Amino acid sequence: MFSGMLFIFSPLVIGYLFSIENKLLLERLNKTTSWLILVILSLMGLSLAALDNFGSNLQTILTMTVTFFIVIGLCNLAFLPLIDRVMPLETESRHSKLPISSMALESLKLILVVGAGLFAGLMLPIGLSWVETASEWILILLLFFIGIQLRNSGLTLKQIIVNKQGIMIASVIVSSSLLGGALSAIFLGLPIFQGLAMASGFGWYSLAGILMGDAFGPVFGGASFMIELLRELVALVFIPLFIRSRPCTAIGYAGATAMDFTLPVIQSTGGVRCVPVAIVSGFILSILVPVLMLFFVSLAG
Repeated sequence: MFSGMLFIFSPLVIGYLFSIENKLLLERLNKTTSWLILVILSLMGLSLAALDNFGSNLQTILTMTVTFFIVIGLCNLAFLPLIDRVMPLETESRHSKLPISSMALESLKLILVVGAGLFAGLMLPIGLSWVETASEWILILLLFFIGIQLRNSGLTLKQIIVNKQGIMIASVIVSSSLLGGALSAIFLGLPIFQGLAMASGFGWYSLAGILMGDAFGPVFGGASFMIELLRELVALVFIPLFIRSRPCTAIGYAGATAMDFTLPVIQSTGGVRCVPVAIVSGFILSILVPVLMLFFVSLAG
């Protein structure tokens, strides 16, 4: 299992070695990555359709999703407010409205992609033996592109080290999420390392679901995808409500999405002072998702 995880992790490392100056090329790469995510999520739906006893497996997915989501979320919210007390972050008084509903729809459409794959697998007379192999090869290509994106995100090591609040938020999210993952595993009767792997998504729903599905099968992949997608949807509502009184807590709950998807909400409701903190914390968490997840997967195997 460990050698298999290294084989999957290596494209991410190789991709990170590429520094690209051409903005047009980076834009095309970002679009290609988005399309690959949609393709592999549809394959996730097909793999769910190939499961025996689909009804009981669906119940298992929902049980795992609810348990991990609630326990990890409570652990995050128990420790994140400490950062607001020890290292308070000033926000701006202005308030801007964003089409949060349309942003939520962007997340919900991914559920429709998985659902479309599931429907096609259940209703169409097609063989599904090829799905697992196709998913693995697309995952390798996807990780390569993600490595390039992380390298060319614009953050230098100095910018990360200087921003102590961003580092502290990421550290608290990692430690509290892993605590929640371990507790969830105990509640569900799962191996601890499986629970720790499931807790290492930090809001990156597409990659988390793909990696968990490749490692432990479509049930874990589907649950991981739903856990992190729920986190993002709740963050879209949570951030505007609490960023004035608990800015570090609001930024931290957004997880890895603080550097991209939820960043406009953070900026518009908390002001520009929140932006560097959000980008640094989100970047660190994004880097750690594949690292920690593949590490715990290798231990679980």
